[in-house]
Amino acid sequence: MNSLWLAHDWFGRSLPPNVIIGDRSWLHSTYVFLHYRSQRPCGLRVGNDTGIYIDSFFDLGPCSEVEIGDYCTIAGAIIATNRRVTIGNFALISREVTIADTFAAMPARMSEDYRSTVPPTSIEIGNDAWIGTRAVLLQGACIGDGAIVGVGAVVDFEVPAHAIVAGNPARIVGSSKIGGSHARQGQS
Repeated sequence: MNSLWLAHDWFGRSLPPNVIIGDRSWLHSTYVFLHYRSQRPCGLRVGNDTGIYIDSFFDLGPCSEVEIGDYCTIAGAIIATNRRVTIGNFALISREVTIADTFAAMPARMSEDYRSTVPPTSIEIGNDAWIGTRAVLLQGACIGDGAIVGVGAVVDFEVPAHAIVAGNPARIVGSSKIGGSHARQGQS
């Protein structure tokens, strides 16, 4: 997107200047940035062919960076961080998912060097990962490639590639590996 305004937007605000939206990606509204305070050179980078849909929010503190890969679907998730969150390619983040680096919402702490240092990564979601409705990913969550997080699961640990986790607290309950990636089976 080359314009700072979304032609279809009902909210009537421009994109923050430190947001990069990839080619053919969809952003429902700039309302997603209502609580966006990132002061990083690039606070949000969205890859190509990714959709960010209604009820999604980026509650980002001044030190935060979020990177979302290509061909992702973010369907009503809340990303609340003052650190770094990365989401790989072909990821599916379902309705009402919370991705947060603290257990409770709180004002972001200012750091004197928030523009010059890279924030530590607090949450990672790999390629082809699926995050189920109302799941909660907390600081320390590292979701491996092809992993599935079940509905309502609470995760704060490293989930191996192709694992299925469920529960509160989450635990490994199975494997999603059946001869290849669940998101793109049959493709090479």
